[in-house]
Amino acid sequence: MAVEDYTFYKIHFMKITSQYIFNLLIGGALAFSMVNCTANKYPGKKLVWSDEFNYKGLPDSTKWNYDVGGHGFGNEESQFYTKNRLENARVEKGNLIIEAKKENWEESKYTSARLLTKGKFSFEYGTVEVRAKLPKGRGTWPAIWMMSEKMKTWPDDGELDIMEHVGYNQGFIHASAHTKNYNHKINTQKTDTIFVKDVSERFHVYKADWTPEKIDIYVDDKKFFTYENKEKTYGAWPFDQPYFLILNVAVGGFWGGLKGIDDTVFPQKFEIDYVRVYQDK
Repeated sequence: MAVEDYTFYKIHFMKITSQYIFNLLIGGALAFSMVNCTANKYPGKKLVWSDEFNYKGLPDSTKWNYDVGGHGFGNEESQFYTKNRLENARVEKGNLIIEAKKENWEESKYTSARLLTKGKFSFEYGTVEVRAKLPKGRGTWPAIWMMSEKMKTWPDDGELDIMEHVGYNQGFIHASAHTKNYNHKINTQKTDTIFVKDVSERFHVYKADWTPEKIDIYVDDKKFFTYENKEKTYGAWPFDQPYFLILNVAVGGFWGGLKGIDDTVFPQKFEIDYVRVYQDK
């Protein structure tokens, strides 16, 4: 090799190497910045649990369990919740997909999935964020909610609904707190609603701030529901114990199916970008 050729290749190699190192440093800095931003989003709080869904395949079994069955789950639901079935729950392109399908399964005419952190992660007080895009269509009933790790009797031990959406009432997001004294079975439920026109076209952040004094629910940082611990009795406030997270898409049911099920809308996807839980440092 001629000297001039050697000099050319040496300089060219050094340029490539320098650019590679630069790209690594910039990429690393951006990654660190993103993690740092996530961890420090709330002053005085730390990120204690999350699933960013930056993998592919079945949901992470170290973080999620499944409810399984087709018995209606107390709400006269029509779907069969499956387990470890990619068709109903999978991670792809950075999102968790919970998919409700029109298909015969066991004795049900629809399939879907209900994922929960029970037995794997629960917490008492904190901030929950779920960035998600909702399914649409009459008969769909997606939810982001929480229940007591020590649940024995519903609703005595409490239920917190961060987001519910029934497909026949497109765009209306509901949040509720259920207790022994306040629940829909005795028409005393504590609940409120906000309208978000593009819940099935765009991702929005559904958030709950939970303290010993109150629970605030938000969509995209706009608060629309507050439940306060005014009475300080277990019948009104069971929310002083560890709760776990639940993500699901029901089909039909006493509320989701109130105006029937439109079979032509299926399959429908509930897409979740991330789930994060923050607590005080």
